[in-house]
Amino acid sequence: RDLTFDDGPGAYTNQLLDILKKYNVKVTFFVTGKGDDSIIKREYDEGHTVALHTNTHNYSYIYASQDNYFEDLYTIRNRVKRITGMESNIIRFPGGTSNTVSKISMRELAKEVTNRGFYYFDWNVSSGDAGGTTTADGVYNNVVNNLKSGVSVVLQHDIKKFSVDAVERIIQYGLENGYTFKALDETSPVVHHGANK
Repeated sequence: RDLTFDDGPGAYTNQLLDILKKYNVKVTFFVTGKGDDSIIKREYDEGHTVALHTNTHNYSYIYASQDNYFEDLYTIRNRVKRITGMESNIIRFPGGTSNTVSKISMRELAKEVTNRGFYYFDWNVSSGDAGGTTTADGVYNNVVNNLKSGVSVVLQHDIKKFSVDAVERIIQYGLENGYTFKALDETSPVVHHGANK
C-alpha cells in the first residue's frame, strides 16, 4: 500500500515523520514550494520518496498553458534537487489527471510529461481530507474501508492536522491485516485517472 501526502511540507509534516519513523514505514511526499527546506531534507534522509506536486499550487496559472505547467514543475524540481541533491521525476498533477479546472488538455499534458521522462501517479483511495471529511476518524474510515486487494495508492494531505492524526491508526490497521507499505518509485504499478479532455 502506498501512502502519499500532497501539498506539504507544512506545520504537521514533522509530526507525521515521527509516526512513520516509529513504525519504519516509508511513504511518498508530493511537495510544493511551501514550507521549510529542512523538512524536505528530513523526508529524503529518512528514506521517503520526495516527489513533485507543484511549486505554486495556483491552478489558474499552471493550467493556463503547457509552458506555465512546466515552468512551475521545473521550479519545484529544482528546489528538491537543491535540498536533496536528487533529481525527482515522480509527479502528481494538482487535482489529479481527472481535474476539471485545466484549460489545457490533460491527456496531452500527461503524454508530454511522460515524453520528458516523468512518471505521474494519481490515487485510487481518497482519505476525503481535501473536501467533506474533517476528522481523524473520518479519514481513518475512508482509507481502511476502501483499501484495494491489489495496489492501493492513498491520497492524504500532510498540511491537515486531522489527516496526520489518523495516520498511526491507518498504519496499525495495515500492519495487523497483512498490508505492506511502500514509497512510490519508477517501478511502482501506476494508478492513473482518465483525463477529462
